[in-house]
Amino acid sequence: MMKKHWVKKLLIGLGIIFGLVLLANFGLNIWLKTQLPNYIKKNTDYKVSYKSLDVDLGTGNIFASGITVNNKDPQNINVIGLQGTIDTLKISRFGIYDALFNKTISSSDLLLSKPNLNIILAKPVDKKTGKKPNPVNFENIRINKGTINIFKHTKQKFVGVDQLDLFIENLQMTEESVENKLPVVFDHYSIRGKDFFFQPDDIYTIKIDKITTANGQMSVENFQLTPIISFEQFKKSYPKKIQMYQFSIPKMNFKDIVLEKNKVSLANANFQNPIVKIYTTGVSAIKKAEKKRNFELNLDDIQLSNAKIQVLKPNDTDLFFAEDLSVNINKLEFSKESSQEVIPVLYKDFKIAGKGIHYNDQQNISVESFNLNPKGGQIKNLVAKPGNSPKMVMDFKTNLIQFNINDFKFVDKKLNLDVKDLLIDGINGKITAGNAVPKKKTAVKGIEFPVLVRKISLKNSNITYESDKQPLTFNALNATVNQLELVENATKNGMAVKIKDYSLTTKNFIYTTKFYKMNVGALAVTKNKIEVDQFAMTPLVSRAQFIRMIPVESDLYDIKVKQISAQGSWDFFSANKFINASNVTINSANANIFRSKIPADDPKEKPLYSKLLRSIKIPMYIANLNLKNSVLEYEEDTPKSDGPGKLIFTNFNMNVKNLNSAKMKGKSTQVAIKINCDFMETSPLSVNWGFNTADLGDRFSISGKLINIPARALNSFIVPYLSVSATGTIQEMLFDFKGNPKGIGGAFNLKHKDLKISILDKESKEKKGFLSAVANVFIKTDSDKLPESVIVEGVERDPTKSFFNMFWKGIEDGLKKTLIGINIDKTKKNR
Repeated sequence: MMKKHWVKKLLIGLGIIFGLVLLANFGLNIWLKTQLPNYIKKNTDYKVSYKSLDVDLGTGNIFASGITVNNKDPQNINVIGLQGTIDTLKISRFGIYDALFNKTISSSDLLLSKPNLNIILAKPVDKKTGKKPNPVNFENIRINKGTINIFKHTKQKFVGVDQLDLFIENLQMTEESVENKLPVVFDHYSIRGKDFFFQPDDIYTIKIDKITTANGQMSVENFQLTPIISFEQFKKSYPKKIQMYQFSIPKMNFKDIVLEKNKVSLANANFQNPIVKIYTTGVSAIKKAEKKRNFELNLDDIQLSNAKIQVLKPNDTDLFFAEDLSVNINKLEFSKESSQEVIPVLYKDFKIAGKGIHYNDQQNISVESFNLNPKGGQIKNLVAKPGNSPKMVMDFKTNLIQFNINDFKFVDKKLNLDVKDLLIDGINGKITAGNAVPKKKTAVKGIEFPVLVRKISLKNSNITYESDKQPLTFNALNATVNQLELVENATKNGMAVKIKDYSLTTKNFIYTTKFYKMNVGALAVTKNKIEVDQFAMTPLVSRAQFIRMIPVESDLYDIKVKQISAQGSWDFFSANKFINASNVTINSANANIFRSKIPADDPKEKPLYSKLLRSIKIPMYIANLNLKNSVLEYEEDTPKSDGPGKLIFTNFNMNVKNLNSAKMKGKSTQVAIKINCDFMETSPLSVNWGFNTADLGDRFSISGKLINIPARALNSFIVPYLSVSATGTIQEMLFDFKGNPKGIGGAFNLKHKDLKISILDKESKEKKGFLSAVANVFIKTDSDKLPESVIVEGVERDPTKSFFNMFWKGIEDGLKKTLIGINIDKTKKNR
C-alpha cells in the first residue's frame, strides 16, 4: 500500500512539472510575440519586428517569420549596423541557458530563408584594450535565396552577394589567439550565388558573376581581381610595394574543399583561360624575417588552361608576356617541412606548356612554344634579340632545344642534377661578349657535385661569337659532348669541367682580329684527333697601313696551309688541362713574314724559344711535329731601303721532336729540330737545332750546311736593304754554333768562288765603280780548296731582338772573318 502511494506522488509531481513547463513555454511564446520587440528596442541598438515567433524551451528550437530589423541610430558606427528582412529564421537546439548566463550563442542548426540584409560593420576596437566579442557557434548553417551586403564602418562596401544558397556542415571557429590553426573549418559545404563582391583593401576589388556547387564540385564563373586605383596612384600611395595585380578568370572549377585544423585540401582545381597582369614598380623587395607557419596545403590536381600572363615594367612596357600558358601539377603539397626547402612545395608530377612566350629586359627572348615536365622539356624556335645588357648581347635563333633528365631534386638544400641528354638544333646568329668584370673566387653553394650531363648535341648551326671586336664564326657547326661533369674546384670560381669524350666539325670557320682574318675550310676535332683543311691567315690591312698602326716593330703574317692534322690526347676543358700529341703534321704551308724597321724598336726583352715554351702554363708534349712541302718568305725593310729585302725558303721540311713545356712528367724535355729546304729557291739548306726546355740557362746549339748559292740569289735581300749586289758562287757554308741568352759563337766555314760585290747608289741603285773596286780589294774572291774555319766569338745578343737576329749576327761575323781576314790568327784548319 505504501509503495503505491509513493508512485502516485511521483506521477503527480512529474505531471505538475510538465504542466509548469508547458505553461512556461506557452507564456514565453506569448511574451516573445507581444513584448520581445519592445524589449529589444529598449535594451539593444536595434528595432526588430516579426509576423510570428515560436520558441520551444524543451528542445531549444526557435522559429520566426516575417522578420524586419533596423538600427535605432544608423549613424552609430560603434555597433554593427543591421537593415533588412528575413523571410524565415529557424534555429534548432538553441542553447538558451548559455545565452542567458554565459553570453554564448550556440546552436546545432541555423536556417535563414530569403534574407535581404545590409550589414555595416562596427568601427574596429583597439586589439589591446577592446573586449573580445561574445562567442557565436553554429554547427550547421543554411541560407536560402539570400541577398547580403556587408559594409565597413566607413560605408565602403566590403562584401556582397545575390541569390545566395549556402550550406555549411559541422562549422568550427577558432579564436584568434590560437596559433597554427585555421580560423574556420568545416566538414561539408554547398554554395550557390550570383554577383559576389569583395573589397579587401583600398587597392583591389574581387567580383564573381556566379558560384555553383554540385556533388562536391564548385564552379566559379568570371572571377575578377581588379585594381580600383591607377598604377601611377599605386606607386605614389604605396612606394614600398613591388607589384600590383589584375586577374580575370572566366571559369574555375575545383572539388572536395576540406578545412581541418591547420590543413587546406582540394582536388581537381581547373582555371580556364585566365588573364593575369602584374605591374612591377622596380622597388627592391625588403627581406623580412620569415615567420614559420604550420599550415599545410594539399592540392591533388591543379590545371591552368590557356592562361595569358603579362608582367609590365614600371614604364608600362612588357617585361614578360605569355600568350598561351598551361600548367598541370599533380599532388602539390605545402607543409612546414617543405617550406624549409629550396623549392618550398612537393609534387608528384607536373607539366607546363606554352606558346608565344616573350621576355624583354637586358636580353629580349621569345619562344614560339615550349613544354616542360620533371623528366625533360622542349623549346621550339627560340629567338634572342639585343636588349640593354652590358655583359652580353645575343642575336640568334634556334630551331629546337630539347633535353631529358634522369634526376632532378634538392637534398639538404643542394641541387642534385643528372641530365640524360641535351639537343640544340639549328642555332643561327651572333653572341657578343660585354666588358669582362673580374670575378672573385667564391665557393659555389646550393649544388651537390658532380652535376652530370651525359650527352650534349649541337647540330646544323651557324654561330658567331665576338669578344673585343674579334668575331669567331662557325658555319655548319655540329658538335657532340659525352659525359660532361661540373665538379667542385675552389680555385676556379667554385667549379670546373670534366669531359669524357667530344667531337666537333665545322666548315668555313672564320676568326677576325684587328689585323687578320683567319679562315678554315673544314675543321674536325675529337679528344684524340684534329684535322684542319685550307687554313688561311690573311692580313686585313696593307703593309703601309700596318706600319702606321703599330707603335713598335712587329711582324705581319700572311699564311696559307693546305692541311693540318694531329693525333694524341688533350684536355682543354677541365682544371687539369694538357696536350699530349704523338704527331702533328702541317702540310703545304705558304707563309710570308714582313717586318718593317720604320716603327720604333720594341724595348721588351725577347725570350729564347726554350723559355717561351716553358712559359706555357699547361703540360704540353708533341712527340713529332712535321712541316712538309712548304714555303717560307721573310721580308724586311728599313727607312733607307728601296723596297723590302727578301729571304725565300722553298721545299721547306721540318721535323721537331719532343716539343714541350717542361711540365709533363716522364717526357723528354730535349727539343730536336731538323730542317731541310731550298734557300732562295736554288740552294739546299739543312739545319740541326736543339735546346732543353728544362734548362733555365736556355742554352742551345744550332748547326747547318748551305751549298751552291749563286750570289745573285742574295741580291733580292741585300740590294734594297744594304744597297749592295753580289756575283759569284758560295759553294758551301757550314756553321756550328752554341749560345745562350747572352750571345752566340762557334765554328764557321765558307767555300766560295769568283765572289765580287758592287756598291750601289742608295737612290738610283747605280753601281759606284771606285767604291766597289776598293771593297773588292779586301774580299777574298776565291776560297782555298780546303778552306779554313773561323771561330765566331764575342757576338753579344741584343735582348730586345729575336733569336734569329742573334743567329744572323753570328753568320755575319763568320762572313766578315772569312772574306776579309779579320782575326786571321785565330783560324784553324778544318779538314
